[in-house]
Amino acid sequence: MKTPRTRAAAAAALALAVSATPLFAAPAAAAPADITVVYTEGQTWETGYSGQFTIINDGDTALQDWTIEFSLPDGAAISSMWNADVAESAGNYTVTPPNWGAPVPAGGSYGIGFNGSFSAGPTATEPEGCTIDDAPCSGGPPSEDTEAPSVPGGLSATDQTADSITLSWDAADDDVGVAGYEVLRGGEVAASTTGTATTAVVGALDADTEYTFSVRAYDAAGNRSAAGDPVTARTSADDGGGGDPGPGGDRRVGYFTQWGIYARDYLVQDVDTSGTAEKLTHINYAFANVSADGQCFMANQPGEGDAYADYGRSFGAADSVDGEGDTWDQSLRGNFNQLRELKAKHPHLKVLISLGGWTWSKNLSDAALTADSRERLVSSCIDMYLRGNLPVIDGAGGTGAAAGVFDGIDLDWEWPASAGHPDNTFRPQDKQNFTALVQEFRDQLNALEAENGREYQLTSFMAADPQKIEAGYEVGAVMEDFDFVTVQGYDFHGAWESTTNHQSNLTPVPNDPGPRTYSMQETIQAYIDRGADPADLVMGVPFYGRGWTGVPGGPDGDGLHQTSTGAAQGPYEDGIDDYKNLKNLSGYELYRDAEAGTAWLYNGSTFWTYDDPTAMRQKVDWAQQQGLGGIMAWSLDGDDAQGSLMAAIDGALDGS
Repeated sequence: MKTPRTRAAAAAALALAVSATPLFAAPAAAAPADITVVYTEGQTWETGYSGQFTIINDGDTALQDWTIEFSLPDGAAISSMWNADVAESAGNYTVTPPNWGAPVPAGGSYGIGFNGSFSAGPTATEPEGCTIDDAPCSGGPPSEDTEAPSVPGGLSATDQTADSITLSWDAADDDVGVAGYEVLRGGEVAASTTGTATTAVVGALDADTEYTFSVRAYDAAGNRSAAGDPVTARTSADDGGGGDPGPGGDRRVGYFTQWGIYARDYLVQDVDTSGTAEKLTHINYAFANVSADGQCFMANQPGEGDAYADYGRSFGAADSVDGEGDTWDQSLRGNFNQLRELKAKHPHLKVLISLGGWTWSKNLSDAALTADSRERLVSSCIDMYLRGNLPVIDGAGGTGAAAGVFDGIDLDWEWPASAGHPDNTFRPQDKQNFTALVQEFRDQLNALEAENGREYQLTSFMAADPQKIEAGYEVGAVMEDFDFVTVQGYDFHGAWESTTNHQSNLTPVPNDPGPRTYSMQETIQAYIDRGADPADLVMGVPFYGRGWTGVPGGPDGDGLHQTSTGAAQGPYEDGIDDYKNLKNLSGYELYRDAEAGTAWLYNGSTFWTYDDPTAMRQKVDWAQQQGLGGIMAWSLDGDDAQGSLMAAIDGALDGS
């Protein structure tokens, strides 16, 4: 097993003790010389590190199934793993393919990434006794290979964006075989490849900044060449599209749902082909989950997570943002890789991981309860999504840093100190604990910014109900630590109530029967009264509608504020449907309340409250009159293939 290693500059002083030569358990069967496992350690920080195992198949047939076993030194542990399932017993780890399968193709490779942690003080982290299918990971008996590969030449920068530089070089030679390459920046590994790939993308760079890189080769025995001649390149200037337009700027935020790729068939590619990507400043990816012990984690089981959608699903060329199909030897696939490709195509975009949501907020009250639990939650989320631990595939099979995917964290706790999902825990002290949690996020993000030399954003999705605002938020205090917040502007009413009503009215509606009678006007004023600057508030709008059936016409014949017999039938769940479907309903009459910015459809029996492009423009005009900082859409998969709702928002914000 070869073990090229790197350390983040901020962690160099830790002087971790690592094994120069890995120890292997005696093989239980003859070693298949054509199957090897490469271990590469990535970044290291104060309490943890990232690493990757790469299975390399030099044989003539695909490896359909496999089992990797190893142990870690005392004090080191694996906290999360992707692209594989992992089980631990007494410090011994067993890694097997994920449930969606992971064959290693003939002549190809398969990457498995993980986050590790270690105790305070010098701690070895090198895996020990590594075997694959009971044979040494090195592919046979200990190698006598002591000769390093030749120095790679011909290094050049072939492409630049505002935050990445693509490098290519000539292949090196080795007496046994080159196993991969490392791209160095300032003496540290900025990207690495396995196999024959001689191209890599270095991401997470600053715009209009000069960087110097060199490349060295390594072989399966861990021998590394000297670094070749360096090359210097400059990232391109930011195009001004503005992931962060600044105070008073018009932010355009859209939520992309993890599950939208299934029944709704809305892929990241659709954000691009609809024209929506060029109009957005931010995409929030929904959602990241929090475990019962208060840490960010990724799983692949119903109710806990969908790692297959996040990073496992292979997209073909016809469904991919860059027009190239995923391959099995990619370290990263799924939505995460598609988002990375979308950012490469639209460098102004910021992508944030959204934490919690309606269902996965259930453990946030516990996680925010004490200073220790807050520190543990925040560090786990930052380690998982922002430290560059998730592998990112480059165009030729190498891996770089996950910072190319996420630019910050969106905190979506529904709701501090108030009831949300029936499974959620909430406490009166959540209000103060929310403030402390936000401060902990900001402090750790500031430290990460100093470590990495780049900025990370912190936002939050916050409640519309004035009672929940009062119960859950110390508004003036928390706004100091957020870049901005998005405010719920929908779900004021729905089929959980028997009476038809508007779900997203801007102003109070006469004769509103309740039971809740607030509007966006009252919501925004509640935040301003408690210390929020309107320019830091981004108003949420729905790309879906809510419906009732069995509705009489009422005195005005429009079905509004009438008692129904239940929820209208919907394609995904009753009582809800997307704009793209509602706009094509036949036999309905369209009604509007221009002052309230509402629209609804009624056919004499079924009533749908929804937003069309006209209502969207009314909402944007109102938000601009209030001096708000932009518009947020839940969720992008509700729009049509032409991105009509997003186009209406963009046009109204631009005054066109």
